[in-house]
Amino acid sequence: MSDLALRLVPDELWELVEPLVPGFAPRRQGGGTAGVDDRAVFTAIVYVLTSGCAWRHLPGEFGVSVPTAHRRFTAWTRAGLWPRLHHAVLDELGARGQVDWASAIVDAAAVRAKKGGTLTGPNPVDRGKKGSKLHVLSDAAGLPLVVAVSAANVHDSQAFKPLFMALPAIRSRRGPRRRRPVKARADKAYHSAEHLAWLRQRGIVPRIARPGIESGERLGRHRWVIERTLSWLFGYRRLTIRYERHGHLFTAFLTLAAAISCYKKLAKPST
Repeated sequence: MSDLALRLVPDELWELVEPLVPGFAPRRQGGGTAGVDDRAVFTAIVYVLTSGCAWRHLPGEFGVSVPTAHRRFTAWTRAGLWPRLHHAVLDELGARGQVDWASAIVDAAAVRAKKGGTLTGPNPVDRGKKGSKLHVLSDAAGLPLVVAVSAANVHDSQAFKPLFMALPAIRSRRGPRRRRPVKARADKAYHSAEHLAWLRQRGIVPRIARPGIESGERLGRHRWVIERTLSWLFGYRRLTIRYERHGHLFTAFLTLAAAISCYKKLAKPST
């Protein structure tokens, strides 16, 4: 295995991925890709995510053909591999006490969609060009706990409740699994009486900027945390411009990026 492949997918990451990879059924007409190594395919997918290259430019050093890599990516997406991997990494972090439940922070960012497709719409801040919006909910330290994709013309606030409802039950160092933060932080785009009441009903303290009273900057260091999280995700160049026509495939890349971002914290030595 090349040094590049090991950097992209270290042994410790593959140990988390391997048990989750679904079995492959070769096509009835023969051929197929049953003999292709799953780790090589996964590494090729991570390379496309991180480099932002088109599938057709996938280097041959991974030992995986372009049709095989794309076909397996689509099949694994359909099988739900990426959310399961993200949850598995979060469970490992939670078991070590590395998920900070002091607050959950929500924000969104738009990207241009070159080819249009599902989950796209006219971006009001990009001259109405087709785009998508990335929605992120992080813990107090910026770990992306939940990610989602919508059309660019969907208001940020419409993703607020779905993000919180999608929080997985994450392992704890001691006691039962946990999925409820102490506080919810967001800028004024998310403020509404409905959201405030909804959070309080669930025992979550709202810390959402009030329009005309408080500016988003009052979030201070909390705002910086979620902006850093978005920066981490946009460090995966396949996310900076959307080329996938199918929204579920773009969401797959986003979820994989969130999983790897969380894994990087897991891989850091404890201090």
